[in-house]
Amino acid sequence: MVFVEILKRRAQDSGGRRQEVMSFTRVRALCTLGLVVVAAVVVVVVALVRDSQADAATGNGCPQGTTMVNLDLPAQASEVKLRVFNGTRTPGLADRVSKDFKDRGFQVQPPGKSKYKSAATAIVRFGPKTVGAAQWIRAHFLGEAEPQFAATQTTDVIDIIVGDQYRQLATRTEVNQSMAQLGSPDLPPGTCAAPTETVSTSVSGSGR
Repeated sequence: MVFVEILKRRAQDSGGRRQEVMSFTRVRALCTLGLVVVAAVVVVVVALVRDSQADAATGNGCPQGTTMVNLDLPAQASEVKLRVFNGTRTPGLADRVSKDFKDRGFQVQPPGKSKYKSAATAIVRFGPKTVGAAQWIRAHFLGEAEPQFAATQTTDVIDIIVGDQYRQLATRTEVNQSMAQLGSPDLPPGTCAAPTETVSTSVSGSGR
């Protein structure tokens, strides 16, 4: 009888240990599963945040009330429309600058005389459709032209007002060097970037 009681006690102890081991295994499995679920949630959240940031950068997530602008640099001069105004008292200056741009392949409209006189090298006025192209035009003045963004301008024509300090357009090499210094165009206040199509810091068809 004593021997039977000992066997029963050992069986009970063994069963208790097995239950403890099984309980510990279940807890460990649940913890592992919980960590996997948390990691998956983190990955999904990060992906959603990155997608939102990417949409905002490409104009797909523009805040309400902002103006979508084109930051693309043109591939060649023939894609850019210009109109040159004489902002000085030097006769024929706008005609000469217009001819220089036309000789480089730009689409140049008939020049005009500005009511506003400028003591600077030049003023480059542009709208939402030509933010990137205007950066390239500024490089033709070695970055010394003052940029003026007009959010209400609906055309794709860039206006250039030539000032008293203007001497000549930069050479092609100087334009490329100036573009490297200017870098990519910045977003004007109250705007967001349109989807990028073609971005190039080395533009063909301009310069001597």
